[in-house]
Formats: sequence, structure tokens, C-alpha cells
Amino acid sequence: MKVTISRKAHFNAAHRLHRKDWTFEQNDAVFGKCNNPNFHGHNYELIVSVTGAIDPETGYVMDVKFLSDIIKEDVENQFDHKNLNLDVPEFKDLNPTAENIVVVIWDKIRKKIKPEFDLEVVLYETPRNFVTYKGEQWN
Repeated sequence: MKVTISRKAHFNAAHRLHRKDWTFEQNDAVFGKCNNPNFHGHNYELIVSVTGAIDPETGYVMDVKFLSDIIKEDVENQFDHKNLNLDVPEFKDLNPTAENIVVVIWDKIRKKIKPEFDLEVVLYETPRNFVTYKGEQWN
């Protein structure tokens, strides 16, 4: 019997969608106003879900406080009120699109979650635009 537990969180961050190896015209054509040289920001919403068997001793899949602490330490503390391009090492050479951000967050959390658990991260960049990552599960 598997159950999924989820924890919501949020952070505010600025970024610029930009490729250093492209011309201004290429960046403008692909990224538009998201390529603003002075950056722009979002109020990101995050849902982290862990799926696994219920521990017969505790009745938990995992302690939600443990999951909350991981999110606080590895996501909120590192991303909140930061410029992703300038302040977050993972984006030094990686364009901070929502797709890349969700994969970076998943990788950070995955390192602290037992391998027998499945992990899914949903990142809302706006209330209507969001991305989901479950790890490498291509068939």
C-alpha cells in the first residue's frame, strides 16, 4: 500500500532568461520580456510530493516535518529573495527557466529522500504556468 504525502512552500526570486552565446536579437525573439537585462521576478509556489509505503510503526510514509525541513534548507533558504542568475551557483551556466529550476530543486531534495520513495516536484511560476518533474522516467 503506497501513499503520497505533499508539502507546499513558496519563495520569491528574480531571474533573466538569457543565453550568453546568443545575440540580443536571438534572446529577444525567444525569451521576449523575460530577457529583460534588469531581470524580473516571480512569487514561486512549490509542491513536493513523496510516495512510498506506510511505515507500520509510525503510520507515516515519512515525517512531514522532515520534508518541510529539507525544503526550507535546500530550497527556500537558497532561492528566496535571490537573483537566480547571480546568487544561485546552479544557474551560473544554466538558464533559469521554470523547467531547469524544477529539475535543480528535485535534484537537491532527491539527495535527502530515501531511494525507495518516489519524488515529484511541481513548481508554479505563475498561478497559470507550472512545471512538474518526477525524475528520469522516460519510456
